[in-house]
Amino acid sequence: MPPSLTLFHSLLLFSTAFIAGSLNAVAGGGSFITFPTLIFTGVAPIAANATNNTAIWVASLASAGAYRQDLGIERRDFLLLCGVSLVGGMIGSIALLYTSPDVFKKLIPYLLLLATVVFTFGEPFKKWLQRRNQNTSPESVPLFNLVLAQLAIAIYGGFFGAGLGILMLATLTFLGIKSIHKMNAFKTFLGSCINGIAIVPFIFAGVIAWHQAILMAVGGSLGGYLSAHYARQLEPHLIRKFVMIVAFSMTAYFFIHG
Repeated sequence: MPPSLTLFHSLLLFSTAFIAGSLNAVAGGGSFITFPTLIFTGVAPIAANATNNTAIWVASLASAGAYRQDLGIERRDFLLLCGVSLVGGMIGSIALLYTSPDVFKKLIPYLLLLATVVFTFGEPFKKWLQRRNQNTSPESVPLFNLVLAQLAIAIYGGFFGAGLGILMLATLTFLGIKSIHKMNAFKTFLGSCINGIAIVPFIFAGVIAWHQAILMAVGGSLGGYLSAHYARQLEPHLIRKFVMIVAFSMTAYFFIHG
């Protein structure tokens, strides 16, 4: 059973979800704040991951439709990638449910480290690849390569999920997609598929802390919506540095106290 919510924990979860929603709208990395906060408030690690996944999915769902026209691929290919994302997300979430709590607790520092490294070096790597490919022919990504990469990412996303969006952006750049609008469209749409399908096994397993998830979904949605009006006034590189500091701090904490 998830712990009951105190007023302090409610305010803490709402405010951190609000901040995370704002971060996700500008630079990504909101899970580095929300996931540890859930554990701090007494939610068990696997339940915290499932709850965080649910809150993030609800908070980001509204933005998916806005990117529909930016995908720029055939309907058949798009449906195939959505299907692969659904399959991978389901596999990852089921794998999480069959992982013992003790094993998952031991994996948390390493999963956070992976997500932190991806977040830290994903943007420089993406820019390097874009400079390297800017004089090449128009992008043409082999569908088979994209499907395999998306399947691996979807499994990771269903199992843990922190850093999922950054991982997809880096992979899409590596595969040759150079349009930032197209990459954001893929990230948003396919990420919604992964996080959305992962919730289904979590619901049947009864591991989602619903009060916490609803509270965080509202806070994250509000933060993401309001940040859209002020995003242009913020310096993205400063936001990214802040997220990196939080990410490395949380990773170090879980390595020491995990």
